Order: sequence, then C-alpha cells, then structure tokens
Amino acid sequence: MNGQAAFRDPQVATGLIGRIAAAAAPLDRPVTLMEVCGTHTMAIHQHGLRGILPEGITLVSGPGCPVCVTPIAYVDQALALSRLPGLIITTFGDMMRVPGSRTSLLEQKARGSDIRVVYSPLDAVTLARGNPDRQVVFLGIGFETTAPTVAGALLQAREAGVANFSVLSAHKTMPAAMEALTADPELQVDGYLCPAHVSTVIGADAYLGLAADRRVPCVVTGFEPLDILQGIAMLVSQIAAGIATVENQYRRYVKPAGNRRARQLLTTVFEPCDSVWRGLGPIPGSGLKIRPSFAALDAARRFQVAVEPAAEPAGCRCGEILKGKLAPRDCPLFGAGCTPENPVGACMVASEGICAAEYKYAV
Repeated sequence: MNGQAAFRDPQVATGLIGRIAAAAAPLDRPVTLMEVCGTHTMAIHQHGLRGILPEGITLVSGPGCPVCVTPIAYVDQALALSRLPGLIITTFGDMMRVPGSRTSLLEQKARGSDIRVVYSPLDAVTLARGNPDRQVVFLGIGFETTAPTVAGALLQAREAGVANFSVLSAHKTMPAAMEALTADPELQVDGYLCPAHVSTVIGADAYLGLAADRRVPCVVTGFEPLDILQGIAMLVSQIAAGIATVENQYRRYVKPAGNRRARQLLTTVFEPCDSVWRGLGPIPGSGLKIRPSFAALDAARRFQVAVEPAAEPAGCRCGEILKGKLAPRDCPLFGAGCTPENPVGACMVASEGICAAEYKYAV
C-alpha cells in the first residue's frame, strides 16, 4: 500500500467514525466543529466527509480561503493601481476573477491594463529587473503560509537594488480571526480543525492562548481523509472530557514552534496591524503591514490612488458563509446568479472557496 492509499484506508476510516460516535455518545447536545483552511474545505467536500459523520456532529467552514477574506476595498485599490500609466500588476491567478465593486482584474486586463499572473513573488522581482523603466506591483495576499515568501522577495529586491518593485500587502494572520469567531455570541464553535499549512509556519503552540482563554479545543490536522477524521475524533474526545487544549495530529510536518526561519522573515519585514476581513469586518492585530524600514517597497506608500467606497454585490451572502453562519446553499445566488463561470462573490471564484467546493462536489 502506497503512502497516499494508507491515508484513505476504508477500514481505518470506519474505525475512526466509530471512535467519533463513541466519544460523542455521552454528550447531551449537538457539537459544531469548524475548519479554517481552504484546503481542508476542498478535501472535506471531495471525500464527502460531512455526510459520514455521526448524527449531532456538524462540520462548518470558516474563513480559511485567503482570496475570500480579502476585502473588496483592496481589490478596488489594486484596480486603481492597474490604471496608472506604465505600471504592471502581478498576482496569483485566483485574484484575477475576484469581483471588485465594479469590475475585476481580468476585465481590467481586457481593457488594456498590464496585469500578469505569476507563480511566485520572486517572479515579480525578476519581471521588475527585466523592465527597469516600468513599476511592478505584486498583490500580496494570504495568511502566514505565503507571507514569508513575500517577505523573502522584498528582502531580495532591496538587497539587489530593484527599486521599481513594490508590494501591496493585505496579509492576514489566522489565530486572530479564530479568536474573533470564538468571541462572536451568534456563532457557537465547539472546536477547531486548525489550518495545517499555516501551522507549519507558526507552529501548534500558536493556538495555546485560544484554547486556554476561550476554552475551545484545537487540533492541528493534515489534509488526507483519515487525517481529518482523526482530527475530528480528537476534538470530540476533548469536548466529551470537558477539556480544551491544543493537540497536533499533523506531527509529521507541524512542530510546536513552527518554522523559525519563516517566522524570522515575517518579523523582519512585517509588523502587526489591524485588518479588515471580508465577512468578519475589522479584527485588531490580525494583519501584517510592511515595516517603515521597507517603505520604499510598499506600494500603498509609494502610489496614492483615489478609490471610491467599496460596494458589496447585491444578494451575495459571502460574509455570513465565511463566518459559518450560513451554508452556501442558503445564499439565494448560489448556483443561479452565482456560478464558477460567472461568480458574484469571492467564495465562488476562489479555488479554495467554500461555495466553489460545494458547487464542484455537491451539485
């Protein structure tokens, strides 16, 4: 049996489902668990894990898709930059079709703006080197997983004297969002499947404060079906025992302190800031802004552009869906006015979006 098949063994899965049911049996109430990782969301839908959980165990999706939580105002700012003469916008592909208030990067590109998809922020640095007479801006979005690569690109650009490169940063940190979700009186989350990619950087210990202060169990979980089922079993066992701690199911990759080199990069280039999350609103200390020592490479400081107030698309319920308060099918636009071919909200256009996952695997 190869490594991947070992994580999808039906007999082991059956045993884990039985373990979840046994742990939940003493509980006299339903249990709601939340995953806050887009890759988890896609895996859960792909393998139909929600449908095989014992009755009373509900799994909901949180704000784990970085594109989905990027506010419309940021997209509008990027669009305004793209209209500046001689400027090149570089971005990951997922951002191209995300609707702004009135248009998208893909539509703006069709109108003549120079907007290019890259696979790494270092590709954008290389592009700037090859076009010294053009300004190149990279759209820096994402969580602690991608932020170190952007930090590395900024360091390389500064060391190499690439003065025509800059980053428009909208990076966010996941523990702060989980804290905000837990504090929401309208949302009952009994336990978290913590994001695996993020945790490889920040470490399992990053959730200790959440578990201790809010009394909410946390389990860092891998992406294979058996990883997720084992993580659910660990969470339900904690809930049944009346304890709240941090467990690490994904020990083969995630360490207690994470990746020290990546964390050092983050500290060198970024500093914490308040940040607006789509659907969640402003969350204190949940963002990463470029430090003043790198101001010359900060597109927000370098370019002053007028941006009209952001407008949310009519009828879109992405905000409530990202909080786990609504399911995709609760949105009146789902599958009708909003599809992957014609997305209205970011939850449908992003490759890790909850609406895209629901549409792909359950429609």
